[in-house]
Amino acid sequence: MSEQTSEKTAAAQSTTKQEQTQIKKSVKRRGVDPTTSERVYSRDELEFMNALNLYKQRSGRMFPTCSEILEVLRSLGYTKSA
Repeated sequence: MSEQTSEKTAAAQSTTKQEQTQIKKSVKRRGVDPTTSERVYSRDELEFMNALNLYKQRSGRMFPTCSEILEVLRSLGYTKSA
């Protein structure tokens, strides 16, 4: 194997390792981790946080608008009472 080929292979492998590290970090950030706060979340709160995180992941929007948050709430079955 030539020196150029081995350098390209090494660069490709290091990029792959960097990408894997980034994927692991981003997956960690996406999950709701209630242990990072002193507060104990209710089941409903956890359901909402997970749904919102899933929406952000699928839409690619880190900061959803109020309308988008309302859309997530409605998808969970919440409705306005009279």
